[in-house]
Amino acid sequence: MAIVTLPTFSRTGIDDVVIVGGGLAGLFCALKLAPRPVTIVTGAPIGEGASTAWAQGGIAAAIGESDSVDSHVADTIAAGAGLVDIKVARQMAMEAGGRIHDLLEYGVPFDRDLAGALTLSREAAHSERRIVRVRGDMAGAAIMSALIKTVQATPSIRVLEGFVAERLLATGKSVDGLVVRDLHGGLSARARIRTRAVVLATGGIGHLYAVTTNPPEANGEGLAMAARAGALIADPEFVQFHPTAINIGRDPAPLATEALRGEGATIIDDAGERFLLADHPDGELAPRDVVARGVQRAVTSGRGAFLDCRKAIGERFSEEFPTVFAACQAAGIDPVHQPIPIAPAAHYHMGGVHVDACGRSSLDGLWACGETASTGAHGANRLASNSLLEAVVFAARIADDVLGQVPIPRIGPWAERSPEELPDDQAMDSELMQRLRQTMSRHVGVVRNQAGLTQALATIEEIAVAATHPGLQNVVTTARFVAAAALERRESRGGHERDDYPEPDEAFARRTYMLAGEAEAISRAAAPVTLAAEAVPVAVSA
Repeated sequence: MAIVTLPTFSRTGIDDVVIVGGGLAGLFCALKLAPRPVTIVTGAPIGEGASTAWAQGGIAAAIGESDSVDSHVADTIAAGAGLVDIKVARQMAMEAGGRIHDLLEYGVPFDRDLAGALTLSREAAHSERRIVRVRGDMAGAAIMSALIKTVQATPSIRVLEGFVAERLLATGKSVDGLVVRDLHGGLSARARIRTRAVVLATGGIGHLYAVTTNPPEANGEGLAMAARAGALIADPEFVQFHPTAINIGRDPAPLATEALRGEGATIIDDAGERFLLADHPDGELAPRDVVARGVQRAVTSGRGAFLDCRKAIGERFSEEFPTVFAACQAAGIDPVHQPIPIAPAAHYHMGGVHVDACGRSSLDGLWACGETASTGAHGANRLASNSLLEAVVFAARIADDVLGQVPIPRIGPWAERSPEELPDDQAMDSELMQRLRQTMSRHVGVVRNQAGLTQALATIEEIAVAATHPGLQNVVTTARFVAAAALERRESRGGHERDDYPEPDEAFARRTYMLAGEAEAISRAAAPVTLAAEAVPVAVSA
């Protein structure tokens, strides 16, 4: 792997296959493309700014003796609340074993028992122990560490670090390039890259919310770039909120992995009551949307919510779950002897760029994988630990498809410097961004309603008018998709909960497909209604 700078590319040219994003999906796709030359564009150094590195649970794979692909698919469908693409879910589950083998070949040190077999754990809504993990809660970090080392040893992969993709270039319905900005050179240091294939692997949208477990780079820019180029977006309203973020006021919020509940930890209120049993017979191991809503109610009622690991984990905590233990200690919490305060936090986006079984978007020359994409595998609510599995399965599928579609590699010139000069008068942590994040958490969060959503859209349109920073314009575009689709879905299903439409409705038992113009039309039609109105607030945990 070569880490290169702009002057280097000016001399040597650039590969015609460009992957945007340096997380699990992007790195895995690049490795699967080898020895085909490929360039990875990433703002942060590879592995940094990626949600994968923060993933604690592991990867779901039906490889245990008592498990089966059918069982894994059935659990995925049950969690997805009627919107799972069954064919896609089955393909994903069938390919899990092969992708686990790939990761082992890349050096991922998955846990093994004394006999050398992979250790499998159980997480919420799984009927079997099928989570392959590393030291309890270190799967994400270990996977990224192994992949980074493998990428660094792969000469066909070049990494352009410190550059952020701002916009896709398209001719008609074909993507043929992108605009990137040098983070160290200000908004004027921008260049156009011409390509024959772009793979978006930019992560999710968690940072659109004030309370999230995602890094700041997970801000939905990949979705927005695709949409603004004309790509179809699917299921943007479905956002999963992790029920057990550690509630200590940090941004991003540290996560208490679901594996703790899989090992028997319980969720209680300040009176010590396991209140989730009243919501679902599986209690703490119910689907995430059920648990998140129960925790939300407890927090907003003033009773509080706590993860109690004292009996189930106890003295084993520091050894088996070192990441969570360290986060608790840093906050002055002793999880061996004290319950851990928790609250829901934006965690995963089931929506994204609509792609087919090969990872192709609706635009020629554009593929997407990982959390940027919406494959249909998760439906309305992701089953725990299916996200990393989906990322590697579709990254491999995209690599195969690109090799078939663009078989002869070419090197092109770096291309012209962008003539657009914009003032660097806004930053991604500006007051406008903070206002957007608060709005999304308050009105487009765990529980939604018409008044809150229309108020959110009014605010989004105000911010859209004021935004000049290209990144902020992308973020606003993605926020508009989420809020507009949530307003249109007049029911509660999976990760989308509306207190004014509390039940699922068969009329909405379908996936959402939306273009940028449709999201704008919904937003602008709704926004004027609330500009002078007082909306009903939706409480959000902090």
